[in-house]
Amino acid sequence: MLTQAVTILILVAIVGCILYGRKLIRTEKIDAVFGNPERAKGGTHWVILGSSAILLVWMYYSWDIAKGFYPKSANELCQVAKVNDSLVALKYQFPIEEREFKTTAIIKNENKNLQKILVQIENSDNLNTQEKNELTNFVNQTISLIPLLTNEELMELETKNKIQNITNKINDLIIRFQDENYPFETSEQRAERLKAVAEQGDWSLIKVKAGTGSIENTIEVPLIPETDKGLKFNVAAQELNAINDEFFKLRNHNPAFKAAMKQIRDSVKVYRANAEELASTYAKDIEKIARRIEFATIYPPTALDEMQKAIIAFDKVNKAEQGGLRLVDVFLFPAGTIVASGSNCSEQGSARWLPKPSDTLNKFILMSKPSVGYKSVPLLWIDMMDVSKIIGFILPDWIADILPGQYPVHTKDGVVEQNFKGQVLKVVTGDFSLFKIPVPYGHIWDSFLRVLLGLVFGIVIGVPLGLFMGLNRFAKGFFDPLIELYRPVPPLAWAPLVISVLGIDNTGKVFLLFMVSLSI
Repeated sequence: MLTQAVTILILVAIVGCILYGRKLIRTEKIDAVFGNPERAKGGTHWVILGSSAILLVWMYYSWDIAKGFYPKSANELCQVAKVNDSLVALKYQFPIEEREFKTTAIIKNENKNLQKILVQIENSDNLNTQEKNELTNFVNQTISLIPLLTNEELMELETKNKIQNITNKINDLIIRFQDENYPFETSEQRAERLKAVAEQGDWSLIKVKAGTGSIENTIEVPLIPETDKGLKFNVAAQELNAINDEFFKLRNHNPAFKAAMKQIRDSVKVYRANAEELASTYAKDIEKIARRIEFATIYPPTALDEMQKAIIAFDKVNKAEQGGLRLVDVFLFPAGTIVASGSNCSEQGSARWLPKPSDTLNKFILMSKPSVGYKSVPLLWIDMMDVSKIIGFILPDWIADILPGQYPVHTKDGVVEQNFKGQVLKVVTGDFSLFKIPVPYGHIWDSFLRVLLGLVFGIVIGVPLGLFMGLNRFAKGFFDPLIELYRPVPPLAWAPLVISVLGIDNTGKVFLLFMVSLSI
């Protein structure tokens, strides 16, 4: 709700500032001299316009506007991505998004590999004529395997029936997918799903990581479908995965191919047992190609035509059933979309690296809680500190050291009896109890103290030095070049040098702030 209000307010501010600026341009004088200070007055509307435009671009490309106006859209797109991910493997087999059939590409590639090996065998000087003839025979036998798979007359009836069964399943899914009541969900199943949805959290759920205390987005995109539309695509994706598994387990292995493949394996095995190393290597490479052909999805050119038509039809229905979600994806998810990979959904695009303003605000609000903070330390809170700690911090320890006498020593009974010198040591080290007072602490307080210390040191040293340089020409001539030498250097440029010399603890941070305040 807050994101929606801010977005509308930003749009109103942008339009209002532009209209006001154009009106002001028409009414103000245009004969003013360039650089006139009077012309520099006002212009607040342009500042608001620029700031609003930057914030709007940030919210748009981080997908925060999509999250604010359509909070369930990422989850629904996740379910659509599951369907698309399931379709990828099937579509890859056909010239739908590729230029040619997967079968055609495999045949071209393996024929090229076989011809390459054949040329190497024929041109080899380390093989005798008999070895060349036997290896060439293996190559020719492997080449002859492919027609055994691409000949539709040799294709088994069982394989044809399985392909037709898979095609029928896709066509049946197309019909059911367009039904408003698909899928049928019992009240028990719905209650169980909604319970899982409540437990998984929302888009970009922010939690405190146990152990480290760091705050991070534990769930990038919720996986379990939250809406009826999302459920439809999720169930369809599950059915497509089952069809995928069934199709890719299927092999077009007819008896002629099995016999030819067995003959190649047996012949190569016998040949390699008595062959020289080079000839054995060539035979092994030829057998590898034969095995790749065996496990590849190679079918006759028209055997999968009906299945291809079914996949194209389902793809069209898939896009049609998305409805307005496609417009949300196009216009509110710029430079990317939600993708599915395995059992996870993630943002792929500008929102992958650009944090959402609402997430940033939620993290800050969560860190503002004293019980959370950042890495188990509050940003700003009150701690009840004993006054003795302050006394121990102010008084130096050497006060006890300069007193006459010895510090207490334990007795033979293992008891330490305090004397005056020991009591004084407890006082100067703060090892006693008085009353407690509230003292601020936390990350913000620590940062404030560092800035304050750096500023105080800069004032204490800079103001007297400036007065001295103004009153003494020698001091000005000596210190002014040094100050002007480092004044133009940006403070952040000193950070690596200061850290390497003084470390990254408070000393280095205070010294860096001191250098910044001194040059001012």
